[in-house]
Amino acid sequence: MTATATRPGLDLTGFTQAEHDINGVRTVVLSIGEGPALVFLHGTGTFTGFEAARDWAASHTVLIPFHPGFGLSGDGEGIDTIEDYVLHYMDLFDRLGLDTLDLAGFSLGAWIAAEFAIRQPERVRRLVLIGPAGLVDEEVPAPDLFQIAPPELPSYLAHDPAAALRYFPSEPDPDFDAALGREIGSLAKLVAANPQGNPKLSRWLHRLTMPTLLLWGAADRLRPTGQSKMWLRLLPDARLELVEATGHLVLEETPASARIVTDFLAG
Repeated sequence: MTATATRPGLDLTGFTQAEHDINGVRTVVLSIGEGPALVFLHGTGTFTGFEAARDWAASHTVLIPFHPGFGLSGDGEGIDTIEDYVLHYMDLFDRLGLDTLDLAGFSLGAWIAAEFAIRQPERVRRLVLIGPAGLVDEEVPAPDLFQIAPPELPSYLAHDPAAALRYFPSEPDPDFDAALGREIGSLAKLVAANPQGNPKLSRWLHRLTMPTLLLWGAADRLRPTGQSKMWLRLLPDARLELVEATGHLVLEETPASARIVTDFLAG
């Protein structure tokens, strides 16, 4: 069915929308394009939409599932650890018949993507991690999202705060606030025990033997670019692409960066 947004701010024109019951969780999956499957796992806030997927759709069938507790999907009661999210996606991909796929993720979604690929590396042809969360780097710690004052958030999301501000309502919008608050609440449950991520993730990154692209904003303050060194050291077959004058919202602040992903997947 054609997608109809019920999440404030989402422009889903051209996307189709399907719903799946995955162990009692209503899971909404958007799709666009034709070709081999590219699954994109979104970050904490879905308010930016998924414009980059329109570029990727020229060569791929792009599938964007909303995590339980985020966006258009239902609340996932009892889904509150990274393992829960990974197992949820194992079941969803089984349901969709995705035996082999390209897997991309942004921020929280990149963390989930990495954890998924660790457990089922044979399923992932190529992996794209965009400003990834999840890796605990004691030398370059990430700031505590929950301690950032709302007026300061745009400067953490983008090198040019105006690039982030365009996604926020200019006037008070209770629906927008409620939707974003729900997503941040889901993240808070996930990182309650370890705000920086998964302390054991570094132990298992050697399992990601597939070609991996690290795409990072050179001016990222939310996931400091310095963390890329640790990722590169631990990943067997990874390359880093830094996008100049760009913060955490890589694909939104510099839309041309979507082409870096396309080129990598074609390689």
